[in-house]
Amino acid sequence: MDTAQPSRKQRVVFLGTPAIVVPVLEKLLVPQALFEIVAVVSQPPTRAVRGNALVPSPVHDCALRAGVQVLTPEDAKSPEFIAQLKNLEPDLCVTAAYGQVLSEEFLALPRAGTLNIHPSLLPLYRGAAPVQRALEEGVTETGVTVAQTVRAMDAGPIVSQLRFKVDEAVKAPALLAELFVLGADELVRLLPDYFAGGIAPQEQQHEQATKARKIKIEESLLTPSAQGARALHNKVRAFAGWPSTRLSVASGEESFEVKVVTTRVSPQIKAARFEIFLEADGLELVCQDGSVLNILELQAPGKRVMTARDFWNGLRTKSLRWV
Repeated sequence: MDTAQPSRKQRVVFLGTPAIVVPVLEKLLVPQALFEIVAVVSQPPTRAVRGNALVPSPVHDCALRAGVQVLTPEDAKSPEFIAQLKNLEPDLCVTAAYGQVLSEEFLALPRAGTLNIHPSLLPLYRGAAPVQRALEEGVTETGVTVAQTVRAMDAGPIVSQLRFKVDEAVKAPALLAELFVLGADELVRLLPDYFAGGIAPQEQQHEQATKARKIKIEESLLTPSAQGARALHNKVRAFAGWPSTRLSVASGEESFEVKVVTTRVSPQIKAARFEIFLEADGLELVCQDGSVLNILELQAPGKRVMTARDFWNGLRTKSLRWV
């Protein structure tokens, strides 16, 4: 890797969009002797539900408040955007949950390449939903990877990787936030050596790669007849935030769906049944295999999130079953 001229700061362009990566940008915006953020690239503003006003992305808004130039191309592969990026003369680009595919023309521009903060232990969980799929599969350890960006998704050489123990109760939004902060701290720490050519990125073990496919809303229905309590609990954690998880229930003659918000797995094994009972501070749902899921928080249609006891107290018939 070529070394930069020591007479000026390294010019860095940051690409990101959602609120979860605002802390990454904030850490990069802290005054540095070595580098400076010269521009931010984010997804275009969206229309507000009310008033039809254009609303900038959280990263866009953060950059505006910091007085940093913002680019919001509809297509990051367009010649117009590539020309804008070229005029910025970036030494490095950094991406974190940007949301668009980058072209070869883009990747060829930064002198020191493009680095991506990816919330998994690459090559595991390449793709759109690494944290969600990891939690859904019940991992006890995950991590964050700083890797060079190449045209193949999340397949670039690894610059640094940190491991992270996963609590069995943590939900995807909280874990994702922790991993991005961890990755941002690691990125800032390693950049001096990286710019100086003191880090030799390591090729991924591509034969061990796994995919983290995009979450689909139709996956969010919980099925006690087909999955045990542990699998259901992991899905609740994984799909927290969006799209969340749903359970079809019936009370008396009325059938409806509830949003399941917080659960835990009981150590008990019981005979399978369809009835759901209030036990202590949770609703006890016995799956087809006899494993027991305790539902601690849920949301009925048109209602706020509530505790299991409050939900139970609001039932007309005090009977509930999964369907």
